[in-house]
Amino acid sequence: MNLDKTTFLEAFPSFRNGPNDLLETILNASTHRKINKGMLLYTEGDTCNGIGFFLKGEVRVFKSGESGREITLYELFPGDTCILNASSILSNSYYPANAQCLSDISLLLLPKNIFLELFTKYDVMRTYIFTILSRRLSAVIEMVEEVAFGKLDIRIKDYLVEKAENDVVNLTHQQIANDLGSSREVISRMLKEFENKDEVILHRKKIEIKFS
Repeated sequence: MNLDKTTFLEAFPSFRNGPNDLLETILNASTHRKINKGMLLYTEGDTCNGIGFFLKGEVRVFKSGESGREITLYELFPGDTCILNASSILSNSYYPANAQCLSDISLLLLPKNIFLELFTKYDVMRTYIFTILSRRLSAVIEMVEEVAFGKLDIRIKDYLVEKAENDVVNLTHQQIANDLGSSREVISRMLKEFENKDEVILHRKKIEIKFS
C-alpha cells in the first residue's frame, strides 16, 4: 500500500491523535481499490470480508422493495466508512442493503480480521465507528420522519435546493424518487405542478429551479 500517513489523515482527521502503530497497521494491511462509477460495492445479503475507508468519490447506500422502488438511506463521501459495513462485520451478519458508486471512487479496504483486532484494541477506532453510527442513526431517523410526516412538496423543494448547482439540478425524476422514498410518477406529477406555477423549468435529466 503506497498511501502515506498525511494523505490518509487529511481524509480521516479523527485518527490524528491515534497511536502510530494503529496508522501503520491500517496503511500496511489495507488494499487500495479504485472502482468505477455505476458499480455495486455491495448487494443485499453479501458477506463483508473487509471495511472500506473512502478516500475519493461518492457512494449511495439504499434499500430496494419488492415493487422495485428504492429509498436512499445515506451517501458516503471522502472520510467516511459505511456503518452497515462495520455493523455486518461486528455482528457477523450479511450486508442488509445495496451500495452503488455514484462516481469513480477510491478506498482503502481493511480486512475483517484486522478491523476487529483494531476495534478491540484502540479507543480511537471505536470512537470513530461510534461517531459514524450516531451520525447515520440521526440521519435515518430524520429521513423516516420526513417520509412519514413531511409534506412531499416541501421535501421536494428542499431536496432540489440542496442538490442544485447554480440553480440547476442534474438528476432524473427516478433518482429524485429513489432519494425521497417516493415513486417516479408522483415526483413527476409534483414537478409538473411546480412548472405550471413557474417555479421550475423541466428538461430531460435536468431541472432549473426558480425558488431558491
